[in-house]
Amino acid sequence: MRFLRRWKTRILIFFAVVGPGFITANVDNDANGIWTYSSAGAQFGYHVLWTMVPTLLALIVIQEMSSRMGAVTGKGLSDLIREEFGLRITFFMMLGLILTNFGNIVGEFAGIAGSLELFGLSKYKTVPVCALIVWLIIVKGQYKSVEKVFLVASFFYVTYIVAGFLARPQWVASMVATIKPPNGTLLRQSSYLYMVIGLVGTTIAPWMQFYLQASVVEKGVTRRQYRTSRIDVISGCIFAVIVAWFIVVACAATLFVHGFHTVSDAKDAAQALRPLAGDYAYILFAMGLFNASLFAASILPLSTAYTVCEGLGFESGVGKTFKDAPIFYWLYTVLIVAGAGVILYPNLPLVRISILSQVVNGIVLPFVLVFMLLLVNKKDLMGTYVNSRFYNVVAWTTTAIMVGLTLAWFWSLHHGG
Repeated sequence: MRFLRRWKTRILIFFAVVGPGFITANVDNDANGIWTYSSAGAQFGYHVLWTMVPTLLALIVIQEMSSRMGAVTGKGLSDLIREEFGLRITFFMMLGLILTNFGNIVGEFAGIAGSLELFGLSKYKTVPVCALIVWLIIVKGQYKSVEKVFLVASFFYVTYIVAGFLARPQWVASMVATIKPPNGTLLRQSSYLYMVIGLVGTTIAPWMQFYLQASVVEKGVTRRQYRTSRIDVISGCIFAVIVAWFIVVACAATLFVHGFHTVSDAKDAAQALRPLAGDYAYILFAMGLFNASLFAASILPLSTAYTVCEGLGFESGVGKTFKDAPIFYWLYTVLIVAGAGVILYPNLPLVRISILSQVVNGIVLPFVLVFMLLLVNKKDLMGTYVNSRFYNVVAWTTTAIMVGLTLAWFWSLHHGG
């Protein structure tokens, strides 16, 4: 009986803190991520799958660092950067994040429009309606109710796993490609390097670290609950990368194999899957795209509003009213209206913009990681919760690899690779 009570207590504690880590990791499988993963699978087949394992390790370490800093300090990442490094540095970092995130927000509403156009619905009706729904979820909801909506949306990503099975991939070839990098010729191609940077950037986006830490603080996770919070983070990261793996595999097994190497958008990917993998794969892909887009269209503006308000010292938080945090809610509103409004213009190169924004994520990531590593290793700030040697090795190696990939990509462009 004592054993059962102990496990019951542990389960209750887990469900009390679950949310921020799982939501943050999975929201990055958004419309921009789907475009990036779909394009990678269509263009290079299984030859990009080897990036998933090291990216998963880096994602777990980086997300855990964010969660730990939030639980130990009780402050958001931009708060800590401002306090430790000054307002000027914080301002320029936030400006870069706002510009990058706005491109991501535009991509989310493009995903909403594209997914519902598959069912014959005009974007001029669906985008404004969904923008209003997204706005109401946050502005009229309380943190606990908003979090429940996001958790349900996170589990809907299982549709991509189902779509991957329906695509009937070559399982042995895909498993081998997951642990074996391609030959050096492919690694020297600028288009391949560009895609690899985009894959990492869409899986470990800079905004995620700011949002996760702010969410941990707002949820009230403390040092006592930190170990349970780690389970939330790790499980979210594993699930998110599994979903990403299946998206790549589904497109590699259908689009790449049948010569469809260019994906104009995720809508095209869903339509191309229809004759190749059947109606169910098409419907699941389209439904997953809509869920992912609506989900991320809520989170990305929210993350940006958190980051800016924390950095500049304004009140922020879903638990506060519009009157208590006007800057927070107005910024959130403006980002949604502007992001949705852009989609109503015709003939925008949305896929190029979206994939480019993920590559920019990958290029910007090292700058955010440097600040995180400097903060998480401060003993006067973190006490006994500073990084272990293993965590430092993984995080600094990730930083160096992303800088190296960026330099290699620029070099290959210059030399016509």
